[in-house]
Amino acid sequence: MRLVITRAPRQDASYWPGRRWLALLDALAWPALWAIAVIEAPFSTGLVGAVALSFLGVIAARRSHRAIFRNERYWFTIWRWGLALAGLMAVGAATKLVT
Repeated sequence: MRLVITRAPRQDASYWPGRRWLALLDALAWPALWAIAVIEAPFSTGLVGAVALSFLGVIAARRSHRAIFRNERYWFTIWRWGLALAGLMAVGAATKLVT
């Protein structure tokens, strides 16, 4: 017997003026940062780099479509990953100050 447990669907995000454009900026910024990391890698990425760049282009297109046309279903990435990265950078800066 197979038991399938599903989560309740996430509530729609609240809408406020300017949210659509900030969502588009957020949707394009993260894949662009990853693309810059692939392009500026200190080693030759070759075919893997080309595939990664095309994959990032598809991701950017899907995210931007959701940010513009399905804005109530778009959740900002900066809150999830940006704050975690900022926290790691703060810990690194504090460690540098102490030593």
